[in-house]
Amino acid sequence: MVMRVFVAGGTGVLGRRLVPQLVARGHEVTATSTSPAGVDLARQLGAAGVVMDGLDAASVGEAVAKAQPEVVVHQMTAISIRHAGKPDIKHPDRWFALTNRLRREGTDHLLAAAEATGVSHVVAQGYASWNGIREGGWVKTEEDPLDMLVGTAAQIGLETLRYAEDSVLRAGGAVMRYGAFYGPGAIDDQVELIRKRQYPLVGRGTGYSSWIHLDDAASATVLAVEQRASGVFNIVDDEPAPAGEWLPHLAACAGAKRPMRIPVWLARVLAGDQAVVMMTEGRGFSNAKAKRELGWQLRYPSWREGFKAELA
Repeated sequence: MVMRVFVAGGTGVLGRRLVPQLVARGHEVTATSTSPAGVDLARQLGAAGVVMDGLDAASVGEAVAKAQPEVVVHQMTAISIRHAGKPDIKHPDRWFALTNRLRREGTDHLLAAAEATGVSHVVAQGYASWNGIREGGWVKTEEDPLDMLVGTAAQIGLETLRYAEDSVLRAGGAVMRYGAFYGPGAIDDQVELIRKRQYPLVGRGTGYSSWIHLDDAASATVLAVEQRASGVFNIVDDEPAPAGEWLPHLAACAGAKRPMRIPVWLARVLAGDQAVVMMTEGRGFSNAKAKRELGWQLRYPSWREGFKAELA
């Protein structure tokens, strides 16, 4: 069934993979951007493009009302260098400041606009990479709590993600908890640091992370749109793995030397609490629910072949 789909943030790193998949399946897509150049890109992707300020309720309301969608998809972030500056994992509260506003105020504006326009279904992004609760097993399901890293600079961002999730779930929508993205334009900054040997392993590298290729994240989102899914879904690949495995493999695929290893105390000084937790205590996630309930199939079941394919 052809649907009118409104993708807020449709020209971002995931939106650029999601919009063409929706269009290819016959849906009428409106994709937002913050600039006229982004509108041109949306049109190249096959969508109707519109300039929208996700932090302006009137701008959001006008864009949604004009598009008259049947589904709203929330993919708004501001993590690019143009919006947030260079990546700063030591100070995620600063690096993600604008993204946090989009995930809080922007979510409120989109849900209000959806309600005002009679849109009954909302799909929004969440996050499930290394941030499972740090107790019990190394791989978590949707039923397990997320870690808020209370008392660290990451707390505000993680609590903001929880706020967005709770808001969307109250509206009967679906939250796609994406793993760490890789694919076109997603990890260029990380690969650059790896090649400069500025992305070390911390401690024994025992912390788990979950990854997902952008195309697989997009295909899961298409299924959630088409099936009018509700609830939380971990959108990750089949192989959550410790940093001691995925980071050296990523370096090898990038043609770089094996990453150096630094002690926990030094990593905490140089990169902060989030980096230490991710590398030493992080918990990955299971995708069993998404595969079972959405009928989702992955193009890249593991980061092992995915990294190689992207960096070959």
